[in-house]
Amino acid sequence: MAITNSLKHAVFQLLLFFFFSFHALFSHAAYSIIGKTTVIRDDLGGGNLVSEDLTFEMGFFGFDNSSRYVGIWYHNVPASAAAYIWVANRERPIRDRRGSIKIKDDGNLVVLDGDNNEVWSSKVTINAKNNTKAVLRNDGNLVLSEEDKDVWHSFEHPIDTFVPGMMLPARTGMGMFKSWKSATDPSPGNYSMGADSGGTIQILILDGDKRRWRSGYWDGRVFTGVSNMTGTSLFGFKLNQGNDKVGEYFTYMWNSPGEHVRFQITWDGFEKRFQWDKDDKKWIETQHEPYNKCEQYNTCGSFAVCDIASHPFCSCMQGFEPKHWEEWNSGNWSRGCARRTPLKAERANNSSGTEASVGEDDFLEQKCTKLPDFARLESPDDDGDCKSYCLKNISCTAYSFTIGIGCMIWYGELLDIQHTQNNLGNVLHIRLADAELDHREKKTKIGIIIVAVVGGLICLGIVVLLVWRFKRKRKVSSALGYNNSSDPQLFDLTRSTDLSTEFSGSTELGLEGNRLNGAELPWFNFSCIVAVTNNFSEENKLGQGGFGPVYKGKLPGGEEVAVKRLSKKSSQGLEEFKNEMMLITKLQHRNLVKLLGCSIQGEEKILVYEYLPNKSLDHFLFDPVKQTQLDWTKRFEIIEGIARGLLYLHRDSRLRIIHRDLKASNILLDENMNPKISDFGLARIFGGNQNEANTNRVVGTYGYMSPEYAMEGLFSVKSDVYSFGVLLLEIMSGRKNTSFRDTEESSLIGYAWHLWSEQRVMELVDPSIQDSTPKSEALRFIHIGMLCVQDSASRRPNMSSVLLMLGSESTALPLPKQPLLLTSSMRKYDDRESYSEGLDVSNDLTVSMVTGR
Repeated sequence: MAITNSLKHAVFQLLLFFFFSFHALFSHAAYSIIGKTTVIRDDLGGGNLVSEDLTFEMGFFGFDNSSRYVGIWYHNVPASAAAYIWVANRERPIRDRRGSIKIKDDGNLVVLDGDNNEVWSSKVTINAKNNTKAVLRNDGNLVLSEEDKDVWHSFEHPIDTFVPGMMLPARTGMGMFKSWKSATDPSPGNYSMGADSGGTIQILILDGDKRRWRSGYWDGRVFTGVSNMTGTSLFGFKLNQGNDKVGEYFTYMWNSPGEHVRFQITWDGFEKRFQWDKDDKKWIETQHEPYNKCEQYNTCGSFAVCDIASHPFCSCMQGFEPKHWEEWNSGNWSRGCARRTPLKAERANNSSGTEASVGEDDFLEQKCTKLPDFARLESPDDDGDCKSYCLKNISCTAYSFTIGIGCMIWYGELLDIQHTQNNLGNVLHIRLADAELDHREKKTKIGIIIVAVVGGLICLGIVVLLVWRFKRKRKVSSALGYNNSSDPQLFDLTRSTDLSTEFSGSTELGLEGNRLNGAELPWFNFSCIVAVTNNFSEENKLGQGGFGPVYKGKLPGGEEVAVKRLSKKSSQGLEEFKNEMMLITKLQHRNLVKLLGCSIQGEEKILVYEYLPNKSLDHFLFDPVKQTQLDWTKRFEIIEGIARGLLYLHRDSRLRIIHRDLKASNILLDENMNPKISDFGLARIFGGNQNEANTNRVVGTYGYMSPEYAMEGLFSVKSDVYSFGVLLLEIMSGRKNTSFRDTEESSLIGYAWHLWSEQRVMELVDPSIQDSTPKSEALRFIHIGMLCVQDSASRRPNMSSVLLMLGSESTALPLPKQPLLLTSSMRKYDDRESYSEGLDVSNDLTVSMVTGR
C-alpha cells in the first residue's frame, strides 16, 4: 500500500511538472492570428505573429535599447541576417520595451507604446468592429479582415522592399517604395522607387524629386534598359490588368517557392535584388543597379551617349557637338551636346529664300541599350508610319518602333541614353539635317559603283547566255536525232522572250499602271517536254497540286527538271499561270525555287523548274516514319531558311511580293534538305509605299490564311507572317494545323494557345525531337509562332523582326494575345484550296463570300 501511495505521489508530481512547463511554453508561443483578445507585448520576449507555413514573422525589433519598431521579417532567417520587408511605426519608434500590438475597439490593428498612446494604426473604417482579425499570410502580407472581407493589406503600404506576391502599381505616385534613412534607422530616407507611367512604363529611383536611375521601358517581358535582365513565360515580372482603383500593376513570380528572394531600395539609393543562401546562411546580392557611371541618370547630358567601355565614356551623337568644349574636355559632360546644323524648319524660318529650297530632314540610326527618357507612345503601328508621324511634327526629335512597345516619339532634348558594345539594344532614329547625313554624296558614290557593277554583270550575262543557248541547241539536236535546221529544237527561238509581249489583258499580279516589262524566260518546245517526261507518264509523276500534276524530266544534257503542267480541270487558271511565270523570273534567292523556262502550245501550259529530290516539306513533316529524319538542327535550318526567303520577298527583292499561299506542301527541299519556297501562282506585288490591299478573289488554303484575308479579302506582308507562324508551329509539333478537326481544340493554333496559357508549352514539341531540342530554343520558337498568328495584323512582327528573334536569345519577346479560334463551320474547309467571290463596294473594299471548291 505504501508503494502504491508513493507511486501515485510521483505521478502527480510529474503531471504537475508537465502542466507548468506547457503553460510556460504556450504563454510565449507564436500566434497564428491576432483576434479581439490577443495582445502581443514586446516585454514578454516572444509570442509573435507567424505565417501558417512558418516563412514570415511579425513582432518587435530594434537596433539599440532606445528605439523599438514593429516589423515583418523572414521567420527562419537568423537574427544576425534579418531582412525586414515591412515596418509599421517607422516614423514613430517606441522608446522602451513596453509596446504592444492589438485590435482596438474600433476594429483597427494598432501599435501602442507603454503609455497606451497610438504610434501606428491601420486607419480603416470597419462596420463589424467585434469581428476583425489580423493574419500574416504565407507571402508576407499582413491582412486585416472584417468577417470574410479583407479591409487592409500591408502590401498596399510598402516600405523599402518588394517581394513575390506584392503589387507594384504602374502609375506615378502610387505604391512608391521609400528607403530607410540609414542601415539601422527605418524612418523614411532620401530615396524612393516606383513605376513611372509618363508615356511608357519604366521603374525610377528618385533622390528627392530628381531622377537618379531608371530601368528603361517595359516591353511586355523585360525592362529594356536593364542589361542583365531576362524574361520568360514561367517566372519574372509581369504586368497585370487591375481594376478601376488600382489599374495596371506589376507582380513578380519566382520559380522556386521554397527560396527567399526580395528587391530593395537601399538606404544609400541603390536598387538591389537579394536571394537567401541556405547553405551559407546569408543574403546573396544577385542584382545591383546602378553598376557604373553610365547607369547614373543622364551622366553625359542631352544628345550624348554613355558607353562605359569607351574612353571617354561620354560622346556626342552624330550631328551634335559639345555645348561647352572647355567643360567637356575637362570631363564635365553634364551640359551635354547641341546640334551642329539646324533642322529644316529652323533653317527655313531664318532663311530669306523659300522653304522649298531647304533640304529635307532625315533620320540616323543609333543603337541604344537604354533609349532616351520621356518617350511618348503614339498610335502608328509600324516603323514606316512611325517615321512619317515624326517627320510631320517639327517638334519631333527622334522615334523608335520597338517590339512589345510600339511607336515611341521624343520631343525636345534626348536625355539619359546608354549603349553597351556587347548589347545590340534597340534602334533609335535621330532626326538630323540633310547636310549632316550627307545623302547626296553617298548616293552619287553608291550610284556610280552600282552602275559599274550592274553594267559589267549584264554584259557578262549576255555573253554567257548566248554561249549556253548555242551549246544547248546543238546538244538537244544531237540527243534527239534532229540533224537539220528544220527539225524541232529544245528551245523555241521563235517565241519572244519578253513575257510582257506574250500576254494581253489585266493580271492580278501587275501594279496599277506598271506592267512587268522586260521579264525574260527561255521557251521550251512542247514536243521536247513530252519527250523528256516520257509523254507525262505515271512513273515520272512527282505529285499533284492545285495547279495540276508535276512530272520529273531529264533534259538531253542530263539536267533533271520538274515539269509543272496546268490541268484543264485546275482550280487555278491562266491568270495564276501568267502570275507565276512573270513573277518568278524576276526573283533570285537561295530559298526560292528556280524557274528554268516555260512552254505554251494550244491549251497546254507548262512551267519547268529545277528538280529538288526531297520533294516537299509535308512529305517528311507529317509522316510518322520520315519525320524522324528532321532532327532539331535540320528543323531550325528549315525555319530560318523559310524566314529568309520571305524577308527577301517582302523587303530585299526589287519587287515587294506577298506570297499568299505559304504552306508545308509549297516548301520544297533540295538534296541537303535546304528549303525553297515555291508556287507563286497566287502572289501579288506591292508598291514601295503600299502596306495593305484587298481583293475580290480570296484564293489560298484555309488553316494558313490570316483572319483578315479569309474573312475580308485584306492582305499584306502580315498575311504571309500569319502563314509562317502556322508553318512554324507545324514544324515544331510535327502536326498539321488541320489535324485537330475531330478534337475539342479548333486547330493546332488553339491547342498551342491552350498549352501556352497553362505553361505546358513543351508538350507541343514533336516527341521525335523533344529530347534533343534545347528547351530555351523550343520555347522561343513556339513563342515566335504564337506572335505570328495573332488576330490583329498590326500586332504581328514583320519578317525582319522574326529573323532577329529566331537568331538571338537575348532579344526580348512581347507576350502574344489569344488568337482567333475558327468556328466549326469554317473548319471543314481548312485543308482545301479555296476561292471566294467578292462584291466591289463604293469605298474600294471587298465583301468576300467564302465558298469551298
